[in-house]
Amino acid sequence: MNCAYRTAIAPLRDLPRSRPLPSVAETVYAERPSVPLFCLRPAAITSAAERFVARFPGRVLYAVKCNPEPALLRALWLGGVRDFDAASAAEVELIGQSFPSAGIHFMHPVKARPAIREAFVRHGVMDFAVDSADEMDKVLEEVGGDQGIGLLVRLALPKGGAVWDLSGKFGAAPGEAASLLRRARSAVRRVGLAFHVGSQCLDPAAFERALALAGRVVAEAGVTPDILDVGGGFPVAYDNVRPPEPETFFAAVARGVERLALPSTTELWCEPGRALVAAGQSVVLRVLARRDKALYVNDGIYGSLSDAGPPGFRFPTRPIAADGRILSARPLPFTIFGPTCDSADRLKEPFLLPADIREGDWIEVGQIGAYGTALRTAFNGMDEAMLIEVRDDPLSVSAASADRAA
Repeated sequence: MNCAYRTAIAPLRDLPRSRPLPSVAETVYAERPSVPLFCLRPAAITSAAERFVARFPGRVLYAVKCNPEPALLRALWLGGVRDFDAASAAEVELIGQSFPSAGIHFMHPVKARPAIREAFVRHGVMDFAVDSADEMDKVLEEVGGDQGIGLLVRLALPKGGAVWDLSGKFGAAPGEAASLLRRARSAVRRVGLAFHVGSQCLDPAAFERALALAGRVVAEAGVTPDILDVGGGFPVAYDNVRPPEPETFFAAVARGVERLALPSTTELWCEPGRALVAAGQSVVLRVLARRDKALYVNDGIYGSLSDAGPPGFRFPTRPIAADGRILSARPLPFTIFGPTCDSADRLKEPFLLPADIREGDWIEVGQIGAYGTALRTAFNGMDEAMLIEVRDDPLSVSAASADRAA
């Protein structure tokens, strides 16, 4: 059949090109998988990329860390994504080998010297993010003082309301960022200012506040940036979260940028990950045991469902009966435990599933395209999985809700 095995300890290993199968259910009944089955929907990813690229008022850099699966990257390329936010030498090499004409931007604010050198010398990477004078020195030394590179100063933001707050690790305080901008302008021909409001940001106004702060930094520095990078954070829907439409965020970015009155030559960038790929992949789990209203399944927070742990995302689900029987229309709230021996391997929210679901049945879990495969571990030796491309529609939040209401 049209399946390929992979493990979490080799997450960037390419898979052979193959013709997608018609649907998840047909694949499950044909393969009867005993390990997690990742179902990739390239058409959905291409469509999401096309919409985002067409509507965002600037350049779109896909954040490779979100999901580096080669087939997924090809789908993004077909959707018009031509630039990539890389955070390591491995990600730079992956994109460089996959798409020789792609724009690769090394946006991790703290980088190893060999990674900088390899990105610059071997792959022609010209853009590097920095958030300190030491990091700027490091980049300039490793590129041999080449004035043709771009230096983007990462601005620290106050703690915000994003599900995953990113304010505590990276970024220069406003005064320091202004000083770094001035220094970058004297060292290279192209400078920029970048920030990140946090992953799964639900408040469009957060971008406007961040842009207002960026404007104050630009004014203090007396430097007009060639690039303004608003980062990622564009959210998607889950069963317990319905964010505003993407256009609301794009409009907020446009308003914030307009208030800065920057010249038309300043490029606007963003670094989406989740918004492009979340819906394009699901995972099929098998029920290993049922104990009253608790289900034990073959993947969990140490695998593809880490976002269902502490962040508490409630993913859309769809049951698939092992014997083709008609499952009960009466839903029950189940607790779901992962397969490892750690008691913390438990999904935070209860999941509504048929009252008669039992050992041997499968559960498709949607919205796994963002970080689902990227964050898998080999804990307890439970890293084996299968990946396949399918042609049916994604298991969306609305579809899952409709299935439960039927």
